[in-house]
Amino acid sequence: MSAIAQARIGVITFPGTLDDRDAARAVRLAGAEAVSLWHAEADLKNVDAVVLPGGFSYGDYLRAGAIARFAPVMEKVVDAANGGLPVLGICNGFQVLTEVHLLPGSMIKNDHRSFICREQTLVVENNETAWTRNYAKDQEIIIPLKNQDGQYVADEHTLDELEAEGRVAFRYKGWNPNGSRRNIAGITNERGNVVGLMPHPEHAVEAGFGVDDGASARGGVDGLGFFTSVLSGLVNA
Repeated sequence: MSAIAQARIGVITFPGTLDDRDAARAVRLAGAEAVSLWHAEADLKNVDAVVLPGGFSYGDYLRAGAIARFAPVMEKVVDAANGGLPVLGICNGFQVLTEVHLLPGSMIKNDHRSFICREQTLVVENNETAWTRNYAKDQEIIIPLKNQDGQYVADEHTLDELEAEGRVAFRYKGWNPNGSRRNIAGITNERGNVVGLMPHPEHAVEAGFGVDDGASARGGVDGLGFFTSVLSGLVNA
């Protein structure tokens, strides 16, 4: 069995999570074992990395991610992430990561106040994180986007700090779909093991079921690089 096949990537399910099965499938397509993690269990089951998938955890009551931050599993995720465990937050998962302060800033309603679903071009600003190392810097990728609370906001000092430290991982290109400050689509922590973004890479991992990439209908698999990136890092660690 290869080292990649032995890697275990946890995928957390909260009440209201929608994309946990898609994230688990992406993990398997990348070559690793997907391990289901339940929100109410304070046990990460010895996984090598964790994905917080998209959806509407706890119905987005109060605000997106505000209740999920108190789930027993999240205490373990925070401790493990601070110790270096790779963690990826996608859409609602990104919102949760800001709520537990693993990533700075916050997510609010889209500036147009509507749900949006589209194929979105991103520019890879930082390819040195645990989840982006298989991309090239400044590479343009197409990833599905679907959200209603996708506007990333932070104070000017925080934004300047993110820019200066190279912690903007992804930026929207062509059109800012939700009003996020400085076209920010995703960010990373200082260590580079925690990444959050609003678009959904797990929906662009399999030819025939991905995005229209100009070469073939639904043939775009730009999202797979997130999952192969973390596995490359685990194997070479």
